[in-house]
Amino acid sequence: MENPFDSHPDSGSYINLKERVFQKVQAANINDQIFLVVQNTYEQALAGENIFLSRPERKRLFSQILELVLSDMINKLDSRS
Repeated sequence: MENPFDSHPDSGSYINLKERVFQKVQAANINDQIFLVVQNTYEQALAGENIFLSRPERKRLFSQILELVLSDMINKLDSRS
């Protein structure tokens, strides 16, 4: 069994753990899934407001909402540690 705190920079080292786990998470298309959930919820919320926005306005507002959602997720993670 490999020591996860081994200081050797081989493929099984702790140093490479972050990159290996990130690649596995990316392979699961997590970013796409999160994006789609936020986008669908955004579209539903916007439709409920009965407000007409141009395409650039919708895109800009979505970008701002997505940034707020991701920032909130990071804050929740930070507060749990």
